[in-house]
Amino acid sequence: MCGITGWVSFHQDARTQAPVIEAMTATLTPRGPDAGGVWLGEHAAIGHRRLAVIDIEGGAQPMTDRPDTPSSVLTYSGEIYNHHELRARLRNLGHEFRTRSDTEVVLRAYAEWGEAVADHLDGMFAFAVWDERERRLLLARDRLGVKPLFWAAVDGGLAFASEPKALFAHPEIRPRVDADGLREAYSLLFNTGPTVWSGVREVEPGGLLLLDRHGIRERRYWRLEARAHPDDRDATVARVHDLVSTAARGQLEADVPLCSLMSGGLDSTVLTALLADALRLREGPDARIRSYAVDYSDQAESFTGDILRTGHDTPYATEAGAFIGTDHSTVVLDPRALLDPEHRKAVVAARDSPIGVGDMDTSLYLLLGEIRKHSTVAVSGEAADEVFGGYPWFHDPKALAAPTFPWLLVTGDEAAMPLNPELDLRIGEFRDDTYRDALAAVPHVEGESETEHRQREMQHLSLTRWLRQLLHRKDRLSMAQGMEVRVPYCDHRLVEYAFTCPWALKSFDGREKSLLRAAGTGLAPASVLHRPKNHYPATHHPDYNRGLQDMARDALADDRVRSLADETRVKPCLDAPPEQLRWDHRLRLERVVDLALWLDHHQPDLAL
Repeated sequence: MCGITGWVSFHQDARTQAPVIEAMTATLTPRGPDAGGVWLGEHAAIGHRRLAVIDIEGGAQPMTDRPDTPSSVLTYSGEIYNHHELRARLRNLGHEFRTRSDTEVVLRAYAEWGEAVADHLDGMFAFAVWDERERRLLLARDRLGVKPLFWAAVDGGLAFASEPKALFAHPEIRPRVDADGLREAYSLLFNTGPTVWSGVREVEPGGLLLLDRHGIRERRYWRLEARAHPDDRDATVARVHDLVSTAARGQLEADVPLCSLMSGGLDSTVLTALLADALRLREGPDARIRSYAVDYSDQAESFTGDILRTGHDTPYATEAGAFIGTDHSTVVLDPRALLDPEHRKAVVAARDSPIGVGDMDTSLYLLLGEIRKHSTVAVSGEAADEVFGGYPWFHDPKALAAPTFPWLLVTGDEAAMPLNPELDLRIGEFRDDTYRDALAAVPHVEGESETEHRQREMQHLSLTRWLRQLLHRKDRLSMAQGMEVRVPYCDHRLVEYAFTCPWALKSFDGREKSLLRAAGTGLAPASVLHRPKNHYPATHHPDYNRGLQDMARDALADDRVRSLADETRVKPCLDAPPEQLRWDHRLRLERVVDLALWLDHHQPDLAL
C-alpha cells in the first residue's frame, strides 16, 4: 500500500522538473513512510512513496522493466491477491522476474496484456504505467474503487496522484473550489468523476484512462451486470461461504504484522473467524490473529441509543474474540481527545475534503494510530451491508418508495451542514437529475418483479455510490497513519454473485443479511450472529458536545465560514443543552468545524 503521483506532458522536458515531482511525492509520505523514489523521462515524471508489505527488500518503486533503458515504468498502490497465480502464468509465457513482489507482477502483466492488464488482476489497486515506446500513460483503478486515483490537466498532458494534495504541489494546479464543487460535496450523492476541487477528477472504479499525443480516452473495464441467479437457497449459502472464505484467505498474505478490525457485529466477526481459521491452517493450531475494537471511556455508563446505534459494541466484541480465539484488544479513547485541534486538523488534511463524519473520523484515526504500534495491515468488514442488504433502506417501505437516494432520508439536508441560501446551489434540482441518471445505469433482469426491480436499484446505488465514501474514509484515515486496510467483502467475484441473488434469498429469514448470517453459522456466537446492525460507535459524553459547540462558535467567527454556512440553521445546535444535543444537530456542528479546518489547511481559491 503506497502513494503514487506523477505527470505526463508532451510540451516540456520533464527531466528538468525534478524538484516538482519530488515535492508532489513528498506530500504522500504518510501513505508510504518506508521509502520513496522518483523517475524522470523526457515526457514523464513518476513518483512513489512506499509502505512495505510484501517483499520488503525487492519491491522498490517506481519500478522499470529494465534497469538501463526501460520501455515501461510503473508506480503502483495496492495488493494483488492472485499475484502468485499470475506470476506462474507469466513465467510460462516467457517472462522473467527479479523480485517476489506483486508490483513486478503488475509490470510484467502490462508487458503481456497492455491496457487489458486490469482484467487479469484480483485485488485493490491504483497504478500508472508510462510506456516509453508508445509514449502512452495508462491509469487504472480497481473494480470497487478501494484505492483512490485522481487526475487534473496540465499543459500538454495530465498529472495524477493518490490524493489531491499531491496535485496541488504541481505549479499548474491550484486548490480551487467553485459552485459545482460545493454542490458535489454537500449534495451527498458521492459521484465519481468530478470532485470538490475544480478541474480535479477521479478515475472511475473499474475504469481506465489512457493519455497519448492524440488526447485522453477513458473507459470502464468492469461494471455490475444483472443476470438470472442459478442456485437454490442451500447452494447459495454454500457459495457465499466459499466466496467470503476464499476472499479472506487470499488477503492474509503479508510480510508484516496483520490484524483484524472486529467491532462485535456480524460482518467483522464472521470475517475474523475465517481469517483465524486460515491462519491456524497455515501456521499451526496455536496461531492467533490479533483483533481490535474501539470504545470510549464513558460508554459503559452513558451509552444511549439513537437512529444509528442500538447497543454497546464492546461486550459483543469481547465475546466474539473469546469464541474465535483471537488475541483481542479494545482501544479505549477519551471523548475529550476527539476535540484536540491537532487531531481534527490531521483528519481534515488526510481527507482533502470538508465532508466527513466528525468525531467518528477522528476516533477512527486515533484507533488506527494505536493499532499501527503493533500491526501494519488490518482487515475490515467494510461493504457487507452493501453486498448483502444490511442497511435500513433495504427494509423500510418509506425508503423503498422515496424518489431519491435512500440515505438522504437519514443524512440529508437536516444532517448535512446547511449552506448559505445566497449561494443558490440548487442542490435539490441537482439531486433529482443525478438520481434519474443513477437509476438509468442500473441493470435489470427481464421479467423480474417490481419488488425485485426496486431492491436491485437499492443495491446498485449502495454499491456504486454509498460504498465509495466509506472506502474513501477508510483509505484516507488508515493511510494517514501509515496503515493498510484490506476489505475482503469488496472481492469482485463475491459482489458479482451476490448481485445476482434475488431479494427473497437475501432476506429469507425476515431480516437483514440473511445469506451472510446463514453462511456464518458456527463462526460467531449466537449473540453476535443474531445481533441487529449497529453503526460505528460515537461518544455520548456531554463534555464532547459542549466542546464541539465551542469549536463551532469559533469557526463561525471566520468570515469565510459565515459566507458559506446558513447561521440561522446552525444557531439552534449551538444553543441546545449539551446533554440533549440531537445526533443530526451534532453532525451539523461537526461539518461547520471541519469546514473551518479545511479552509485553513488548504487555503482554496473560492470562485463562487
